[in-house]
Amino acid sequence: MRKIFLLLAGVFIGIAASAQHIGTAYRLKKVIPVSGRQGIAIDKDYYYVSDTKALYKYDKAGNVVMKNLQPFQHPEIANHFGDIDIFNGELYCGIEKFEYGRGQNIAVSVYDTKTLKWKRDMNWEPASGQVEVSGIAIDREKNMVWMSDWVDSRYVYCYSLETGKYYTKMQCRPAPYWCQGIFIADGKMLFTADDGEATYQIADNIYIADISAVPFTGLKDGEQFSVVDNKPVKTPGKVAAGAMAGRLTLFREMSDFRRAGEIEGLSIDPANDDLVVLNNRGTQILLGMSQGPFTDEGYTQEIHELYIYEKIK
Repeated sequence: MRKIFLLLAGVFIGIAASAQHIGTAYRLKKVIPVSGRQGIAIDKDYYYVSDTKALYKYDKAGNVVMKNLQPFQHPEIANHFGDIDIFNGELYCGIEKFEYGRGQNIAVSVYDTKTLKWKRDMNWEPASGQVEVSGIAIDREKNMVWMSDWVDSRYVYCYSLETGKYYTKMQCRPAPYWCQGIFIADGKMLFTADDGEATYQIADNIYIADISAVPFTGLKDGEQFSVVDNKPVKTPGKVAAGAMAGRLTLFREMSDFRRAGEIEGLSIDPANDDLVVLNNRGTQILLGMSQGPFTDEGYTQEIHELYIYEKIK
């Protein structure tokens, strides 16, 4: 009996140790340069970084151990990764064709963390109202996947991992300006927002919202709106049947980046609860795309870095 108790205790300790928890105060521990500029996901051994058109796997000392430079199954219809997340040994990635502030052909692509190879896709539901995917976050407690929208950051969109179907959306109040990435732990969602201004050295921010209750709303029959020849057009079709209301508050101002730039994805390390945030610096950004370096400051290219923050409480 004592052996069984000890074994069970070890199992529960292991589960607790691998769970990710959000803190209230963090201290910058180190900065790691990486090749990717979009997203970050973490398991107990590795950092996974998405570039716009590539996936990288790093050990936690910052060494590249694997990369996939041709990750898209159909590169003619997809050219862009956003922020990413990990669940059950699989890498969940938001993909799309992104050009100057607009996304098309949105999907959730799932990759194997051991090989970085594509495994399958989850379909996007256009009737939800989502027009871009900047980030992916897994709600491990509810078996759901959420997507953020950089173009219209008023909403984040939820799908059931069990069915693969659209579940609901949450209105973000106030809306995070240009949401770049999301992460979920402890029944809360973290949002990175590119709401600073690199030109004026104004810092970006992270926000937080409670998502402990997520009621189903789904779709209903209604009227879809589009614009044809600069005129609004109504057509019968499916529309979002409702939404939940979310209240966002400031979680952290990222004033300790080496330079204000473009904040991207974020994650929490399951091994030690480090908060890890990806930031790009050194170039001017227009409609989500780099327009060249700040040459007057000595930059010749964009620099991508993981900022590793130790949780102190």
